[in-house]
Amino acid sequence: MYSFFFGYQIGSRGEYDPVAQLHFMIPLIIVAIAGLSGLEGLFFAKQTAEIKGFEVGSNYQRQSAIALLSYPAAAILVYFANWGIRAELTIFTALIFFLFFSGINHAVDAIRRKNYKWQNINRPFFTLLLIAGMIYPVWMTLKMLH
Repeated sequence: MYSFFFGYQIGSRGEYDPVAQLHFMIPLIIVAIAGLSGLEGLFFAKQTAEIKGFEVGSNYQRQSAIALLSYPAAAILVYFANWGIRAELTIFTALIFFLFFSGINHAVDAIRRKNYKWQNINRPFFTLLLIAGMIYPVWMTLKMLH
């Protein structure tokens, strides 16, 4: 939430600057979503699985949490190494693909197993909101790069 508020403020100072906006927003979004989810999956695995209606104690759950932590690690590296907006967009795109397909997985679980727990069904909706909120700055940045 803060990422969007401050990101859009940064981008709107004077002439619109989508690169500055995304440079601020992308690392925060990735750390907030993937980082917190990864830490939650590692340190609160049992509670997280129960809240979502998933199986408890799976090695796959631990592996998924570690994979989620790779996104913020890469985002922080890209940010501090100053690899530029193309690298930032690349790691963000990878996260969006993960969240999109994860959202499909959660939706399928809700339909097949009738798992309508909020923590299970919110993924598709929040992913679509995230995509909607990022379309404009990403689109404007891509236009500038070409």
